[in-house]
Amino acid sequence: MRKTFVALLLLLALGTAAQAEIRLREGHPQQYSVARGDTLWDISARFLQQPWQWPQVWAVNPQVRNPHLIYPGDVLNLVYLDGQPRIVLQRGESRGTVRLSPQVRREALAEAIPTIPLGKINSFLLSNRIVDDAAELERAPYILAGNAERVVSGAGDRIYARGDFAAGPAVYGLFRRGKVYSDPKSGEVLGINLDDIGSAEVVAREDDIATLRLTRTTQEVRLADRLLPTEARQISSTFMPAAPVEAIDGLILDVPRGVTQVGLLDVVTLDKGRRDGLDEGHVLAVYKTGETVRDRVTGERVKVPDERAGLLMVFRSYDKLSYGLVLMAQRQLAVGDKIRNP
Repeated sequence: MRKTFVALLLLLALGTAAQAEIRLREGHPQQYSVARGDTLWDISARFLQQPWQWPQVWAVNPQVRNPHLIYPGDVLNLVYLDGQPRIVLQRGESRGTVRLSPQVRREALAEAIPTIPLGKINSFLLSNRIVDDAAELERAPYILAGNAERVVSGAGDRIYARGDFAAGPAVYGLFRRGKVYSDPKSGEVLGINLDDIGSAEVVAREDDIATLRLTRTTQEVRLADRLLPTEARQISSTFMPAAPVEAIDGLILDVPRGVTQVGLLDVVTLDKGRRDGLDEGHVLAVYKTGETVRDRVTGERVKVPDERAGLLMVFRSYDKLSYGLVLMAQRQLAVGDKIRNP
């Protein structure tokens, strides 16, 4: 199935009254041929100083049947319309057809390019999940016992769980409580990270007890581990990169892979979410906090200005937290760095 990389809406580019100034990157190409492995972000960064401004420079070629897809082999040309830079798409000739029997079925040999490297985050989302509060986790069914009174179980084993399975699904994910994220200033609990333990299939139900078969495990399954319905965790590639409308002033709370230093294409946890106006596709600038130094002339302690050090894009937002992918890093980033509007 074709992978749509972004909803390139002309109305967004033409109907917005106040647009940010378009600044082309120094040494930008006049023409670029899309290659396999490219992403929208990569291509935008070749032309623009601010890659999330891509929709503002997009101009549809009327000969293109579906301008919402860009494929390897397509050619992008930089032109000027009414004095403003625009990118015009010229369809490539590399996308052929595949014929299958007994019916004739035609498919593009090349998939449309995604917005960002989806492979970097889809695997991550399979093993990370956030709940808003402890009460939600406490209401979830839990592992009551293992087969033959085992206290730990593995893939292929039968287990018994207790909880409300009356209208539940046939497959559950198994999770264990992980880090609790709190607001550094107010102390408010923002969410709880759940560690993925595996998945299980319901074999039988009797009252509030269910028998399940472990179909996948990442570590041993223990008594009291929680069961939650599985989520559709694949990231859609149809979101559009854009600056947030609301003013964002937050922090990088965590690096889920368990380190404190952050680099290019690392996933980070942010202390802002949908309630703060942060949604999937929003681009944020990352700032290193300026050091406090001693003024050798006056003897005062003075803080130097914060330094912009990178860019990230939100790819999964919750009510109070978000996950972001680092797309640019001029220097090493870290937990505690600030995030703001770009």
